[in-house]
Amino acid sequence: MSDDTQTHEQQNVLGGPLLACSYAPLTGFFRTGCCETSDEDVGRHVVCVKVTQEFLEYSASVGNDLSTPRPELRFAGLKAGDRWCLCAARWLEAYREGVAPPVVLAATHKAALDVVPLDLLRAHALET
Repeated sequence: MSDDTQTHEQQNVLGGPLLACSYAPLTGFFRTGCCETSDEDVGRHVVCVKVTQEFLEYSASVGNDLSTPRPELRFAGLKAGDRWCLCAARWLEAYREGVAPPVVLAATHKAALDVVPLDLLRAHALET
């Protein structure tokens, strides 16, 4: 299944329907493949990114190791090139450190705009 499948009725940062971010690895706070959110998602896992090795190393250095498999959580670990729903605040933090991964705008939930200005997301948009 394509990573660009339309889902549900939540909107992306461009005002259109939220597209899927990734089914392999399965991502999203609700593990639906989409960066959907609700009040339960305190971390706001709403920015769909294509992770880079540089970002993975940075994330591990600040206490969020996304590369190491965690079988007890059914998490295989990420590798460069994987798409993932990232917390908006972590993306902004990575941006400030110069290691923000590219963003898939159509799969990034509009709630990201509560934390990250659209111009920053656009400047880091992944060409699709």
